[in-house]
Amino acid sequence: MAEEVKLINSGPSPFGLRIIWALKMKGIQYESIEEDLSNKSPLLLQHNPIYKKVPVLLHNGKPIVESLIILQYIEETWKQNPLLPADPYDRAMSNFWAKFGDDKVLPSIWYVFIKKGKEQEEAKCEAWEKLKYLEEELRRGKRFFGGETIGLVDIAFGWIVNTVNVLEELIGIKVIDGEKFPLLVRWMKDFSESPVIKENWPPRDVLMSIYADFLQSCHSN
Repeated sequence: MAEEVKLINSGPSPFGLRIIWALKMKGIQYESIEEDLSNKSPLLLQHNPIYKKVPVLLHNGKPIVESLIILQYIEETWKQNPLLPADPYDRAMSNFWAKFGDDKVLPSIWYVFIKKGKEQEEAKCEAWEKLKYLEEELRRGKRFFGGETIGLVDIAFGWIVNTVNVLEELIGIKVIDGEKFPLLVRWMKDFSESPVIKENWPPRDVLMSIYADFLQSCHSN
């Protein structure tokens, strides 16, 4: 019996993009279901009644939610083209860095773009402190966070490459520069030039429009 794989996603969601990249790298065929988050569908509410957000992976009718958990599920379900190292300790560390990105790096960078004045400067310093850890991790001689090929940690940090760049342009503030974070900037370039990643980038003009509207709503509150 053929497997049924569906992805409920919304436009250029950075969290949904993680799942697209992982499925593409694994060579998994799937059906994409576009969700309107301003008018959430019964399908989304049925399969993610707690968080009510995307992405949701449906595998043979069973829903899996939260992007990092979905990535783990994909890795454990389809063994080809591994996204995690085989060694248990290395796998644990990969999961640590992915979670660190969502829990610490992402909010610290986001605050830089939604704060103003002194609070913005404080947020920038806080973001730099978090980014230093990523720079140090790459200093261990690895091209990507998982080694010489893109893995789960790189996919989890993929939002940095396009989202931060767009927000920097919109706000006029540089958060990640080559002088302060040379290895991270190199990683961003190598990651974005990988064929699977490059072929599935959201259109830049769409990202600019979405984040411009979102920033405007944040600053008007």
